[in-house]
Amino acid sequence: MQAVFGAIEKVSKSDASVLIVGESGTGKELVSRAIHRRSARGSRPFVAINCGAIPETLLESELFGHEKGAFTGAHVQRHGRLEMAHGGTLFLDEIGELSGALQVKLLRFLQEHEIERVGGRSQIRVDARIIAATNTDLTRAMAKGGFREDLYYRLAVVVVSIPPLRHRRGDVQLLANTFLQREVVSQGKKLIFTPKAVKAMETHGWPGNVRELENRVQRAAIMAESGRITPKDLGISQYSEFEGQGLSKAREAVERQMIEAALARNKGNLTRAAAELEISRPSLYELIDKLGIPRR
Repeated sequence: MQAVFGAIEKVSKSDASVLIVGESGTGKELVSRAIHRRSARGSRPFVAINCGAIPETLLESELFGHEKGAFTGAHVQRHGRLEMAHGGTLFLDEIGELSGALQVKLLRFLQEHEIERVGGRSQIRVDARIIAATNTDLTRAMAKGGFREDLYYRLAVVVVSIPPLRHRRGDVQLLANTFLQREVVSQGKKLIFTPKAVKAMETHGWPGNVRELENRVQRAAIMAESGRITPKDLGISQYSEFEGQGLSKAREAVERQMIEAALARNKGNLTRAAAELEISRPSLYELIDKLGIPRR
């Protein structure tokens, strides 16, 4: 994440298009807002649109606007999101969902900085920075013909990659405490995580990333009794990281964790580590060799 923060600071100083990649729930829009706030456009509009949440038939009008009478129901002229973002930033979430026709129109805007409303004939000059995001592999989509290569290189002047929460173990408790303090203020009651809840969060796989963590903390804050949040309140198990591995692999993973932790605490002293683990020194040697743990 330090690399992500560094990238935010660098790209904020330019007006280049940015492509943010990462799994769903990793905070791509938060990163885009951070780039916008730190840029020279920070006091101007930040406009967001999810390209995958709007039907294709409506998305063109949402992006580029339409003239009165352009189609059935177009009773008045309407500005699109690009015009709304004039002077500021347009954030295009799930950019990989754009149809081929809209990819062409977006490419033209990136090249000419001009748009044409649906049903219009005049070119309208628009000054808006584009930040796009995706949770799909656009290079694979390009190879299959689903995403234009020229548009990709226009959007991906700078690529910011956000790691999933499962690769950011040190961030889990920090984020959880931040979300919990928000609930403390909101609900006006004292709330704390039990040690078992902390352990459960640290070992959970977090397939929904930061969004899932925020959701579970919010739910737990409501359900917790006596202000003490347990794994049950969070809806996760202390052993969730081993789900789907089978008993044998889970046992090996636990043995590895305990042995590595004991060796670290005892600075590699095998005799003291074995005593702490309540096994014989030969048994510890055998497990170290079996699990491929390097001897210190």
